[in-house]
Amino acid sequence: MAIGSVTRRTFLASTAAAAAYGLGGAGPVFAEVNWKKYAGTKIGVNLVKSPRGEVLQKFEKEFTDLTGIQVSSEQTPEQQQRQKAVIELNSGSPSFDVVHLSYHVQKRQFEKAGWLADISGFMRNPELTDPSLTESDFSQAGLLYAKNPQGQMLSLPFSVDYWMIYWNKDLFAKKGLSYPQTFEEMVVAAEALTDAKEGTYGFVARGLKNANVPVWTSFLLGYGVDPVDSNGKLMTDSPEAIEAAKLYQRLLTKAAPQGVAGFNWSECQSAFLQGKVGMWLDGVGFAPPLEDPEKSRVVGKVGYGVMPKGPRAQASATFGDGIGVTAASKNKEAAYLYCQWAVSKLMGARLLQAGGGVPFRQSILDDPETRKGVKMPPEWIDAVVASGKISKLGLPVIQPVTEFRDIIGIGLTNLLGGGDPATEMKKATEQFKPILERSEKA
Repeated sequence: MAIGSVTRRTFLASTAAAAAYGLGGAGPVFAEVNWKKYAGTKIGVNLVKSPRGEVLQKFEKEFTDLTGIQVSSEQTPEQQQRQKAVIELNSGSPSFDVVHLSYHVQKRQFEKAGWLADISGFMRNPELTDPSLTESDFSQAGLLYAKNPQGQMLSLPFSVDYWMIYWNKDLFAKKGLSYPQTFEEMVVAAEALTDAKEGTYGFVARGLKNANVPVWTSFLLGYGVDPVDSNGKLMTDSPEAIEAAKLYQRLLTKAAPQGVAGFNWSECQSAFLQGKVGMWLDGVGFAPPLEDPEKSRVVGKVGYGVMPKGPRAQASATFGDGIGVTAASKNKEAAYLYCQWAVSKLMGARLLQAGGGVPFRQSILDDPETRKGVKMPPEWIDAVVASGKISKLGLPVIQPVTEFRDIIGIGLTNLLGGGDPATEMKKATEQFKPILERSEKA
């Protein structure tokens, strides 16, 4: 199995660890950082139950062998983990030193509560940080997530989900179409690929309320607008937001399968797997089943496309998670070493090659040896790298994210039943505005 190219500054430091991963030969020594300085320290780690958490737990012993730091980690299903983290952090004495957080849901909450330690100084300390771990190696969206408004680094970006277009090359070829470069071309292709007699549809995306909001924000970003601007003003009923809603309505009523109003990502994926859908807009992490012969009828026929350009911008809506040190921890340096290990080039390559997630670090995605071990087609990796270069946050950085998705999502679903875009977006905005204002005053 291939792994990222290793130099003296790559992360793992033991012959045993290299052999265990099938690298063969000795692992390089990571000389700059004093990994053993906190040997004997014990830290607790709170992880979301996920492929990412599984990779970290699987290789946890390597971290202990490297540092002498004892780790007690726990994986908990996402919703329960979020509740547990909030309860313990609110107490002021959490049982963990490291916390795994979902940026697009928890960023604003964690910042306002002061639950995360500022690790900016740690990153500048050569005794604590590998020179290859730099801010510039993370995508722009990753840094927006990890930093607070004062520019302090409060966590390390861990795993990212860029939104892209999956497209069926066979269906496109039958119609003599090429991959769309703009929103306008995307609409033309979607409608040309839709054929009721053949049972084919040009486009599918989430129509289910709450789940559907990232589809609309993907379009909104192409109009050069964020759902909440830099001054905290809602832009959800702006002219651009209404145009994005019209685009959402047109694609999902004119070119999507019947019943799309009830589709979440799983229903969209199932429809695309059957080979009857031309384009599917969703996150890069849903790709592996498309290349699985036991699940897919489109193996070898799938194109992986970067989000087309909107009227004012080209942007890939981005979501992700991070890993940080709790402000209450008495073992911040040891906890930081764990976080650094978690996002290291070696662990990132493992995560990518196992299909468990996509690292925020561009150097991992660009590494040719890492790419050799990825089971997905090279075109997928190319789309991931290109998406990282145009990444924009797919949801606003606010506390009531769930309420935002619920209320805006209902308005979007109403569009699929014939609702007027301007009316629905203004109604949803008026309903959500006082919720947002209360959250900022709290």
